[in-house]
This record gives sequence, structure tokens and C-alpha cells, in this order.
Amino acid sequence: MNMILTTVLQEKRRIEYMLQRYREEYESLPKGTISEKVVGDKTYYYLKYRDGKKVVSKYVSKADIDTLREQVEKRKHIEVMIKSLTEELNIANKVLEGEQ
Repeated sequence: MNMILTTVLQEKRRIEYMLQRYREEYESLPKGTISEKVVGDKTYYYLKYRDGKKVVSKYVSKADIDTLREQVEKRKHIEVMIKSLTEELNIANKVLEGEQ
């Protein structure tokens, strides 16, 4: 096997490993978006997400909102990374297919 194919194979293994790790972390993070509702002079926070066809809205305390925001943003970032890595894996598979 030439050096280029060896490099592509190594990259494919790295991508598969990263995809596995990202997917595991993705599943552990909360899905949905954070919405705010102002009633009088108080602001209430909710995590909204779909469960099948149903939209679920869960109250989030002010003490937990910053942590939840970070987790939701991290999930969105990981979603983008998974998409990008999946595209790279498809390219690596096509290169390796062409050489077999």
C-alpha cells in the first residue's frame, strides 16, 4: 500500500474514533432550545424540545440556566462537528474504495 493510501486509512480510523466520541457526548447533552417568559418583573426560563410530535417545555431554575446554556451550545457545536466528520469519512471511504 502506498503512503497516500496509508495516510487516508489512518485518517479514516481517526475520524471513526472521533465520531464515536462525539456521538456519545452528543447523546449525554440536553436537546432543544432555551426560551424566556417574562411575567411582571420576573423572568422564567424553559428548555423546549420535541418528543415525537409533542413539544415538551421544562422549567429551568435561574441557578441552572447558565450551565444549561453551555450544554445546549456544546450540543449544537458537536452536531456541526459530527456532520463535518461524516462528510470527511465519506470522502475517505470513496478514496479507499477506488483503490480496491
